[in-house]
Amino acid sequence: MSAKVFRSRRVALPSGFAEATVHVENGRITRVGAYDDVEPGAPVEEIACALLPGVVDTHVHVNEPGRTEWEGFETATRAACAGGITTIVDMPLNSIPPATSARGVATKAALTEGRVHVDVGLWGGAIPDNTTGNSRGLKEILAEGARGFKCFLVPSGVDEFPYVRESDVEEALAQLRGTGVRLMVHAELEGPIDAVADEISKRDPRAYSTYLASRPKSAEDQAVELLYRLSKKSGVPIHVVHLSSSSALETIARARDEGVDLTAETAPHYLHFCAEGIPDGATWYKCAPPIREEANRERLWDALKQGLISMVVSDHSPCIPELKRVDTGDFMSAWGGIGGLQFGFSAVWTEARKRGATLLDVVRWMSTAPALHAGLETKKGAIAAGFDADLVAFDDEATFTVERDRIQFKNKLTPYDGETLQGVVRSTWLRGERVFDGVEPSHARRGEWLKRA
Repeated sequence: MSAKVFRSRRVALPSGFAEATVHVENGRITRVGAYDDVEPGAPVEEIACALLPGVVDTHVHVNEPGRTEWEGFETATRAACAGGITTIVDMPLNSIPPATSARGVATKAALTEGRVHVDVGLWGGAIPDNTTGNSRGLKEILAEGARGFKCFLVPSGVDEFPYVRESDVEEALAQLRGTGVRLMVHAELEGPIDAVADEISKRDPRAYSTYLASRPKSAEDQAVELLYRLSKKSGVPIHVVHLSSSSALETIARARDEGVDLTAETAPHYLHFCAEGIPDGATWYKCAPPIREEANRERLWDALKQGLISMVVSDHSPCIPELKRVDTGDFMSAWGGIGGLQFGFSAVWTEARKRGATLLDVVRWMSTAPALHAGLETKKGAIAAGFDADLVAFDDEATFTVERDRIQFKNKLTPYDGETLQGVVRSTWLRGERVFDGVEPSHARRGEWLKRA
């Protein structure tokens, strides 16, 4: 790859926006210079809008192999680069086999070769089989190249990825002690969900209010309280994925104040949508935990701006329309998961600017912090010397309306359809090579598997 220079009057650097040149050679940033720091005759890519580091999305369900009709590596990474995302980290389910063994990780990794438009990391899965009574189960998966682990405290929705009990979590934490790896947890408990099941069964299954009531905030709150206790006891870091309940923030704040390493992420759909705006029968809004009320959303925004929630990642989890029960609109039997990978950055910027947050804040939440979370902080998530030249030309003043024929992920059913969002991705570069030109992803598939060293 030849040397090149990117130049913009608004380059998002770790120190803030600056007029600057970004010098790239062999896919890496060699230096960041002054705006006029260009050698005579050097090829210059002039950027007329903001130049940002590529987005790092550490919560994506690709589902390949086994459920590629839901989403596959090729279509997911097409959508990623169209949304300014240059790195994804794939969740260990809903593929068959799941990434709950070294073989499962190796199978997934092999499918990325020559087929992905952006870089891809893989999370492993923690389940009873590789935690309880198996002292090396998780370490064998790490040795295969997984970047960390995800588990569920409630049924995951697929039989091949069983959920864990408190004792399993303790076993997993014991295996991970000293590895530097954080255990990620889907934080809901069955007790509060089971407690309302009888009453919920008598209500209209097409009403979004029925589904919302079926996953009460207490299910999240009690789960986060449990994780706080386990992290405090073990000294091993725990990360709460896709936090939805604002009342769980009290526990996360207590952990922070006490020096307990309990962190949390949230997702764009919790920050953009609210329960009051979801029509009955619109099952494409269903996810778990659910999208909650407007007041809850505003408290999530406050926590994000205060640093209590550390990052925002997509939780892209689509499926085929039949599983969404689009014919009946039955929320209670529909698959829970939202397709939104391509639109997350713009959706968050749309809402952030309304609340006085800056574009640099969004870069920190969606590039820098997720890169650190995945152990990629020395090569991804910033525009600085030594980092991969993963760049995005982002027109933060422009708007667009989501239209189905522009959606790059496999199944087009999404709550973003018809939404007008702020911020247009004009181009995306992976290691200095353009992978999205503002209309279509490149035919070249330049992405690589980011194996954990």
